[in-house]
Amino acid sequence: MTLERTVAAIRPADEPAMAAARELQARLTKPAGSLGALEDLSVRLAGLAGTSPPPLPDPAAVAVFAGDHGVHAQRVSPWPQEVTAQMVANFLAGGAVVNAFARQAGARVVVVDVGVATPVPTGGPGLIEANVRRGTRDITVEAALTRDECRAAVEAGIRIAGELVEAGAKCLLTGDMGIANTTPAAALIAAFTGTDPAGVTGRGTGIDDAMYAHKVGVVAAALARHTPDPADPLGVLASVGGLEHAALAGFVLGAAAHRVPVIIDGVIAVSGALAAAAFAPDAVAAMVAGHRSAEPGATVALAHLGLGPLLDLGMRLGEGSGAVLALPVVAAAVRVLHEVATFDAAGVSEK
Repeated sequence: MTLERTVAAIRPADEPAMAAARELQARLTKPAGSLGALEDLSVRLAGLAGTSPPPLPDPAAVAVFAGDHGVHAQRVSPWPQEVTAQMVANFLAGGAVVNAFARQAGARVVVVDVGVATPVPTGGPGLIEANVRRGTRDITVEAALTRDECRAAVEAGIRIAGELVEAGAKCLLTGDMGIANTTPAAALIAAFTGTDPAGVTGRGTGIDDAMYAHKVGVVAAALARHTPDPADPLGVLASVGGLEHAALAGFVLGAAAHRVPVIIDGVIAVSGALAAAAFAPDAVAAMVAGHRSAEPGATVALAHLGLGPLLDLGMRLGEGSGAVLALPVVAAAVRVLHEVATFDAAGVSEK
């Protein structure tokens, strides 16, 4: 599905379904409001599905979008670029953290090569080949992508969301892999929220004070060079984003168009979610903030989207790890509406 058709398919939350979910919550055998954020989440998911109770988020599928970055040449990460492709192989072998968490949660993992610089093993189960180009250009020198390349990545994300939903997924989860990808994430968050680069740039995979100060300068230089306009999300993604960020934006849009919840992981995913919201503000109705990444830009982006994270564990791994950990919490919020008895049915007196 094209970007324009997908955006046109995204609709606001269904208010009657949300009202029905609130009314049902009020009749369940528990004090009103006692489940806190889980009650609000169940109402939001009813609004997304257009029915109360909403469907259980099972089965669930995690898509790990992988790409490389020309800005790596600016020494913003201590890790060599070839680690991206090596980690793709690790995901496919089932040896990464996201694989372990997904096995525990019962979620399927697919890995999408949308822009890895080094060719990855092909033909294996779980790999989706959607490489637009072998890594982005250096955002301090030129635009990361052409608009056509960026559109191709966004539409790859849309397509993969649709394929996973058509295969039966009732919940989608965002994942990512890309050495140096927190630098374009910071640039995207600064561009979409108007925040100073120092307020959204973190230490990524672990950098010292000198490299951190340099990284902030790199983000500021990229923004000064391109002056991205948040009213033009495709232009923002093309100028300072990454292929995985663009694909994640499309993935979120695809989930919203199919009215399926999408659990947002960390700072990479939430920077893509900002782009999705710029394309289609009603897409936020499909977003569930899985956790609060320790990267400062994640908190800024979540506040801009008006989303509260379900978990706050000080994590900053990426891969989809925080989103997968949140999946049982999302399922629990929905299961309450399906399985908890009402006061009348249980013969329990109300206050």
